Amino acid sequence: MQALFVTTEDIKAFTLTNGNLDPDKFIQFVKVAQDIHIQNYLGTKLFDKINDDIVANTLIAPYSTLLTTYIKPMVIHWSMVEFLPYAAYTLANKGVFKHGSENSTTVDKNEVDFLIEKERSVAQNYTRRFIDFICNNSTLFPEYNANTNSDVYPSKESDSSGWLI
Repeated sequence: MQALFVTTEDIKAFTLTNGNLDPDKFIQFVKVAQDIHIQNYLGTKLFDKINDDIVANTLIAPYSTLLTTYIKPMVIHWSMVEFLPYAAYTLANKGVFKHGSENSTTVDKNEVDFLIEKERSVAQNYTRRFIDFICNNSTLFPEYNANTNSDVYPSKESDSSGWLI
């Protein structure tokens, strides 16, 4: 079983989402963010340790502090990076629909791209904080350096986009 490291209330409280936003519209992007971004920075063993402790309701310090202070902000903002490109769309039985309203104006792609990049910048900032903390305190979290074989080894770079030359 995979736990979500944040609640829908966390997403609503710490992002630009409206409090009335249906969690079913964005919850899958939390899982995507965890699978793609968070596991990339935690590595498989630490990711699994935190996940398993959340599921078993046995998460204790220092892991609970790591989750609350460093991982949750990463998940929140990486989730928004993944959600924003799809926010205006719904896939239903009769096709793909783009939502509109009489009282609002839809934004153009450049504005959505701007929001995505702002969220990416915030996510990368929290990721850099996590990397600095975990590298300076890795003895508290032995799972961070315990990955083997086909495990995901933790990235120590907060910007996983772009070209590396």
